[in-house]
Amino acid sequence: MRSIWPGAVATVLMAASPLAARAPATASANGATATVDAFHAALHRGDTRTAAAMLAENALIFESGGVERSKAEYVAQHLPADAEFSRSVSSVVTKRVAHSNGALAWVASEGRTTGTYKGKALVLLTTETMVLREVGQGWKIVHIHWSSAPKR
Repeated sequence: MRSIWPGAVATVLMAASPLAARAPATASANGATATVDAFHAALHRGDTRTAAAMLAENALIFESGGVERSKAEYVAQHLPADAEFSRSVSSVVTKRVAHSNGALAWVASEGRTTGTYKGKALVLLTTETMVLREVGQGWKIVHIHWSSAPKR
């Protein structure tokens, strides 16, 4: 069973923000990091079509003990709720590390999400790991792992 906060709790948290504190990515991981930021920006705008386009067809998404095993499954089951959540709250990346090795990269982010969603006030600490594969001139997200917990 999903938590009352859709996967967007962690998803939105990583939305690009001028206040985000980010460790420098390796030079070859910059494109992957830009893709992660663009994915979150699309969610925050409610642009699910653009967000979905950044996912590989076989993307694997882990969140709150749940799993979507493909882009199609995520788009049908969870993406709309993630976009709705993202539009409802404020999120900041507080730390980020990114590395790449050839056509694979990973981006690990920590952050904080605040706001009210479905009448419930939230202050959440979040973590996110995305694995990306370079495809042609760009990057596709092949795996996302999100988690969040109330700030104590």
